[in-house]
Amino acid sequence: MIDRKIIEEIKDRCNIEDVVRTYVDLVRAGSNYKGLCPFHSEKTPSFTVFPSTQNFYCFGCGAGGDVITFIMRTEMMEYVDAIEFLGKKAGIEVTRDETTKRSGPSRSRIIEMNREAARYFHSMLYSDGGAAGLAYLREKRQLSDATIKRFGLGFAPDSFGALRDHLKAKGFTDSELIEGSLCRRSEKNGQPYDYFRNRVMFPIIDVSGNVIAFGGRVMDDSQPKYLNSSDTPAFKKSRSLFALNYARSSCAEKLIISEGYMDVIAMHAAGFSNSVATLGTAITPDHARLIAKYTKLAILSYDSDAAGQKAAEKALKLIGETGCNAKVLKMEGAKDPDEYLKKFGRAGFEQLVNGSRSRIDFLIESVLSSHDISIPEEKIKACDELCAAASQLYSSAEKEVYAGKISEALSISKESIRDDIKRHEARNARRQKKEETRSAHLAGAGYGDRINPDFVKNVHAARAEEVILGLLLARQEHRKKLKDGVLELSADDFVTDFGKKVFNVINEGTESTGVFDIYSCGDMFSVDEMGRITKMVVAREVLTVNDENVLMDAVKALKSESEKMDQPDGGASIDYINSLISKKKSKK
Repeated sequence: MIDRKIIEEIKDRCNIEDVVRTYVDLVRAGSNYKGLCPFHSEKTPSFTVFPSTQNFYCFGCGAGGDVITFIMRTEMMEYVDAIEFLGKKAGIEVTRDETTKRSGPSRSRIIEMNREAARYFHSMLYSDGGAAGLAYLREKRQLSDATIKRFGLGFAPDSFGALRDHLKAKGFTDSELIEGSLCRRSEKNGQPYDYFRNRVMFPIIDVSGNVIAFGGRVMDDSQPKYLNSSDTPAFKKSRSLFALNYARSSCAEKLIISEGYMDVIAMHAAGFSNSVATLGTAITPDHARLIAKYTKLAILSYDSDAAGQKAAEKALKLIGETGCNAKVLKMEGAKDPDEYLKKFGRAGFEQLVNGSRSRIDFLIESVLSSHDISIPEEKIKACDELCAAASQLYSSAEKEVYAGKISEALSISKESIRDDIKRHEARNARRQKKEETRSAHLAGAGYGDRINPDFVKNVHAARAEEVILGLLLARQEHRKKLKDGVLELSADDFVTDFGKKVFNVINEGTESTGVFDIYSCGDMFSVDEMGRITKMVVAREVLTVNDENVLMDAVKALKSESEKMDQPDGGASIDYINSLISKKKSKK
């Protein structure tokens, strides 16, 4: 859809190291750079940037690719949208070949539609039909017009087609309305109808100022009380935070995290602009990594009921795993920040924030409330739970400090607490090593391989394929052998569909240009597939022997395995064995 020359020019101007540094703290490791992976939680850096080849790979989660793939993953964009994003950074205008149709609406198209919908909702709030919504915000929620305008609040009329008709008049199609989660399709007549009806509307805006989704609060007693957009090409609920577009400029030291739109708006209106909210979902690992990116300290301001406290406990664990410090507000006399601010004012809430509890203080209080430590058995259980939690803390200094707190709370010697924490650490290490070994064995055998599900059918052939593809991708001289016909290899020799797909792309690209870069074909692969391809390349580049002998041995092994699978006995293939088992069972 975009001229290859433009893509290459954008990549030339967008050095991968510079782009990645805006998301990840990198440190030099020889000729490469390492950092904590932005795509999964880790304490030891396994994310590597290779300046010489302008790609990246995480040895922990398998994410990999070039600068375009990196933006696709971090910004949750499709291939073309990521190129446009980088094009703006590089000052290059990107024009699409509109003769090539895409499978669905682009991220930029959905954002354009959301912007128009936000304008519509805001105008409806000040119309006669939005009087109830405006009264709710002004009178019940006590919001000023300045706050309403700042957050772009609006109102969705109690109509099945008002927004639909407005957006269609602006040129948006039924499929765009549905893909953008603004409409649903009727099961009765197949026509789209408005998803948000009779609700106060909250636009969800990303850090670039784009309206990416909406939340709506119902005006009557119908359920659910709050309704949120489903995931779209522009929005992923598990990776988005409400009001981060405002909070990002004032949250470096601390970020307050709550559960609701109104809690955040009330905090911002009271001067706490460093507050955000999750969007109708519990905190996720992606949320935790996003929070750690913007702040040193996360303060959880969840509801004071049992569900809120349970959510806080989970959030503490996830945020702690990123290395970011986290605390919890102890809210008494109100169920949420909005109510607390109304009762005790800004000064009261500020005092509450300053007195927030650390993770271990929160856990100690929670555990002590559920165990009667005057009973020896209950005291032992409480001690075991707290030591298990302390064993998962990030630093040794934290563990030492909290060993003292647990000792004081339970009246047990600090030495005993230290010993129990170490026992849990050893148990955690054994469990982790066992799980890693199990996962490695399963992965080595191809079980649970979502990218190449055919791997498990013939592991020897699949491994030979990866060696061949890695060599072809890493060495131009091997691709020349393929182009010149010296390498007797065809797609029919490959036993997995994924291997065949990658080989065809390499073969066709080499034949047409003579010079080939797999990353220039990123539109042909998913981000997960690009990660697997990068793994093949990296696996060859860390080895010193990648000559013709290695390639020919792998080709010979692949052809041998492929021939076995063509034999009547299936060469002991999984499919053939399963078919025999099925036939045997049917005869019984």
